[in-house]
Amino acid sequence: MYESDEFHPARREFLALIAAAVGVLCIPSLARAQSLADISSVDQASALRSALSQGATSAVSLLGKLDGFWSNPQVKIPLPDSLDRLRGPARLLGLGSQFDDLHLSINRAAETAVPQSIQLLQSAIKSMTVQDVQGVLTGGQTAATEYFRKVTSGELFNRFLPIVTRVTEKVGLAQQYNTLAERGASLGVVDAKQAKIEPFVTNKALDGLYFMVGEEEKKIRANPVGAATGIARRVFEALGR
Repeated sequence: MYESDEFHPARREFLALIAAAVGVLCIPSLARAQSLADISSVDQASALRSALSQGATSAVSLLGKLDGFWSNPQVKIPLPDSLDRLRGPARLLGLGSQFDDLHLSINRAAETAVPQSIQLLQSAIKSMTVQDVQGVLTGGQTAATEYFRKVTSGELFNRFLPIVTRVTEKVGLAQQYNTLAERGASLGVVDAKQAKIEPFVTNKALDGLYFMVGEEEKKIRANPVGAATGIARRVFEALGR
C-alpha cells in the first residue's frame, strides 16, 4: 500500500532532526533571556558560594607558594619606609645583604602564612546569610572581597602573626629594627604602624591576599563563561545584563 509523505519513515526522521536542531538553537536564547529574578534565592546562594570558593582557592594557591609574593610586583611586600631609606647607605658600608635578607624573609613569611587562610575563608562562605548573598551579588566588582575582609581579617591577623614572627625572628636585622623603630615611634619620627616589623608584614600579607581574591572575583564577574561553572555561570551572566 502507498504510504503518504507525512508518515513516511524518512520524512519523520527528517522532521525529528529539524525539531531537535531548532530546540538546541533556542536553548542559548532562553538562557540569555534569563534574569537574576528568574533564579531562586537558593540557587543564587549556591552559585555565589561556588564562585567564591573557586576564587578564594585560586588566590591562596597563587600566593601560598614559593615566590608567590616575592615574584609578584602587585603584592610584593616592601621593607618599612624608615628601614628602606637606610638601604642605600647600608650598601655603601657593606651591609646591604642584611637588608636584602630581611626583605626576602618577610615575603617568605607571607607565603608561609597565606595557606592558613583557606579554612577560614571557606567557613565564611558557608556562613553567609541571605542578606550577605544579596549584598555581594548586587554590590560592586569586589563586593565579595570586601565581605571577606570584614568577617575574616581579625582572625586571619591572629593566625598570620605567629607565623610571620617565627620567620622574621631568624633575621637579626628585624630585631634591631624593632628596637630602633619603637623608640622612633615614641618620638614621632617613625610611623606607629611600622614600629614593629611583624604586624607590618602581617597586614601587608592580608592586603595581598584580599587583593588577589578581588582579582579572581573580577575575573568571574567579567567572564562567567570562562571563569565559573554550572549555576554560578548562569547567575553571573544574569548579573552582567
